[in-house]
Amino acid sequence: MSKVTVRKPKKKAQDGSWSEVRDGMRIDWDLPITMEDGTVLRADVFRPTKADKYPVIMTMGPYGKGLAWQDELYATTWEMFTSDHPEAINGSTNKYQSWETVDPEQWVPDGYACVRIDSRGAGRSQGYMDPWSPRESEDYVECIEWAGTQDWSNGKVGLNGISYYGMNQWWVAERQPKHLAAMCAWEAANDYYREFARHGGILCTFIKNWYDMQVQPVQYGVGTKGYSSWVHGDPVAGPPTLSAAELKKNRTDMDRDILRREMEDDWYRARRPDFKKIKVPLLSPASWGGQGLHPRGNYEGFYQAGSKEKWLECHGLEHWTEFYTPYGVEMQKQFFAHYLKGERNGWEKKPPVLLKVRHVGEKFVERTENEWPIKRTKWTKQYLDTAHMTLEPKAPAKRGKVTYAGMGDGVTFFLPPMDEDAEITGPLASKLFVSSATEDADLFLVVRLFSPDMKEITFKGTVDPHTPIAQGWLRASHRKLDPKMSKPWRPWHSHDEKQPLIPGQIYELDIEIWPTCIVVPAGYRLALSVRGKDYEYSGGALELSNFAHPLNGCGPFLHDDPRDRPKKIFGGDVTLHAGPNHQSYVMLPVIPPKKKASKKK
Repeated sequence: MSKVTVRKPKKKAQDGSWSEVRDGMRIDWDLPITMEDGTVLRADVFRPTKADKYPVIMTMGPYGKGLAWQDELYATTWEMFTSDHPEAINGSTNKYQSWETVDPEQWVPDGYACVRIDSRGAGRSQGYMDPWSPRESEDYVECIEWAGTQDWSNGKVGLNGISYYGMNQWWVAERQPKHLAAMCAWEAANDYYREFARHGGILCTFIKNWYDMQVQPVQYGVGTKGYSSWVHGDPVAGPPTLSAAELKKNRTDMDRDILRREMEDDWYRARRPDFKKIKVPLLSPASWGGQGLHPRGNYEGFYQAGSKEKWLECHGLEHWTEFYTPYGVEMQKQFFAHYLKGERNGWEKKPPVLLKVRHVGEKFVERTENEWPIKRTKWTKQYLDTAHMTLEPKAPAKRGKVTYAGMGDGVTFFLPPMDEDAEITGPLASKLFVSSATEDADLFLVVRLFSPDMKEITFKGTVDPHTPIAQGWLRASHRKLDPKMSKPWRPWHSHDEKQPLIPGQIYELDIEIWPTCIVVPAGYRLALSVRGKDYEYSGGALELSNFAHPLNGCGPFLHDDPRDRPKKIFGGDVTLHAGPNHQSYVMLPVIPPKKKASKKK
């Protein structure tokens, strides 16, 4: 789409908002929503031209409600998406496309009011920028209640958006706003510590780069130094234009906030929802390839939420794709039509788990299940054999060990080629017996797939086109488990006490590996790599305009900050131990075919 010709409104209201009819919609720009502390947030509302009461689809976040997806910041993702999936943008002028939110031109004709709100300190909204803070959740509650009482609203608000616009749904839903009627948290993390800041206790450098590149450029007060709306021409992050010093004073330092907090404290816990308090109907869509940020939250959110009506959906491909394809839009509309419009459209009859089972070649087969993890899962332990560097169904009879550099490429253990197709779907876990030459060690676990000619098979991930099957992480000094939260298939680390290693002493580590799905063809081999650093794809990297570094297998979710991983502590040799007394293994969720219902005579 070429840049839209700006058509300035003739006159704004005293409160700075204005309204117009265009492209078959009534659009209210920059409507003010005053918070209880006096801070004014701004909303754009897209609704049908006929005066009536409509259900609301809402997002609130820091990406600038007026920033076009096609603009420079996200241009490469728009080009990839529209080139690969032209069907997803058909029937729309795409003038109002904004990163990770619904296209109003695809929703307003179906009788919805689409509301986009800039969160506090972002875009056109005043205030101190502090992403995912309790203050933001309080703001979100007020915005939901505001939308539920407008004369164009039927009183039912649904939340729907990708990533950030899904993540803050978890926190606001636990507060149970009166007018919140349904939520679709699409690929949305919810555990600030475990899924965003520190994987297994190891600092993830994504936050700093994300904050610098995607959030600060649209902070309130960037004004004329930043982007302008392609539709109406006003600054995306204004109207005032502030100095760099003023902008810095008006935002939190996320890098500092996380770097200085290695353990999970009250600050982190205030940014993790109490799932039991979430009662609203829930649709939780996850991506098999979303390693490093989102999918864990969708699985945990579905598993732990107190909602009586909840669904887990799992798909593949890139982070943004299925949200906008006919597949995703039809699913979202059926869900919201049922809960926001009261339509009896069959949604309530859907089984709780909706899967697009992944096959080699980015092929997917739809299937439903009744629970997660799948009840008929055969939890299959494959034991490390250090003598042959294989994975075996039984622990080796003799003691063995293998040593690798603590910050190096590590070692890989292979299963034999599959005799027949085998499906692996669900959470994975590993138990390793480890010793280190130093007082700590960072372990990076990677589940990988190889073809019969030993070529690695990778898949499209959230943003990286070459992700492995699954990944897990653990800092050895964070090995302490929470027995109440842990499951055999998902160890839960408390991260509340650091337990340094005694060099040379063997320790038992239980490591969570995030859920995945793959049908392994006959002749192919699964493998487990235990590394001292992030996985790297050997076939070349992808560069995107909204990320600081080339994407080379782990996307932007890297763990390479020397402040968190000094070589003196993490660079010593690490040894894996195996044998009858040190039964190191990886546990795979093997899914047998569904039993066919027997025919009645």
